[in-house]
Amino acid sequence: MSEKIQAEARSEFGKGAARRIRRENKVPAVIYGHGNDPVHLTLPGHATMMALKHGGANALLELEVDGDTHLALTKQVQVDPIRRTLEHVDFVAVRRGEKVTVDVPVLVEGDAAPETLVVTENSTVQLEAEATNIPESVEVSIEGAEVGTQVLASDLAIPAGTTLLTDPDTLMVNVTAQVTAEALEAELEAAEAEAGIERDESDEEAAEAEAAAADGEGSTDEGEGSSDEE
Repeated sequence: MSEKIQAEARSEFGKGAARRIRRENKVPAVIYGHGNDPVHLTLPGHATMMALKHGGANALLELEVDGDTHLALTKQVQVDPIRRTLEHVDFVAVRRGEKVTVDVPVLVEGDAAPETLVVTENSTVQLEAEATNIPESVEVSIEGAEVGTQVLASDLAIPAGTTLLTDPDTLMVNVTAQVTAEALEAELEAAEAEAGIERDESDEEAAEAEAAAADGEGSTDEGEGSSDEE
């Protein structure tokens, strides 16, 4: 489903103009596609943020500008890393019934068997879908999965009306044995030894060595005292 946003045509460009737009709690945006000239817009900040949250990574919006409606698919969203506000949005113009290529998030659900480690090898899958019927995500269950379980792209339950474009043999999710801290430490030490890397002695190891040396000296002193008494 698409959400309607009332937009304004934008005639000012550059960093200064973009800053002025953002100060008014609005967002600069542009629509590309279908061989037309880019359409530069100003969008309401809060309404656009909510529409993108509802629509997900491939949000479809109806942008109304000066009486015209543009059906636009979200392609790139720039967000301020500190304030988490929208900086700029790029859209691609689409038509109803048109097929588009999109990357859809893969959501892993459930809990694998005990003492396993679930590794998401690829977090998105590429699909071809109708512009007005793009799935928000593709779900895969690993409930009770044992060590050695592998989920390939061909194993995913692709929604009806969509086509898988990712190589079917692509590994999406891999269930492996959980590595213990001791085993990980042993592997690290072996790798370092093979590479000729010498570790610096840790504070704990240094304390243990000092304690052992002190015990050894104490034993020697006691032995010497016994000899003098005799």
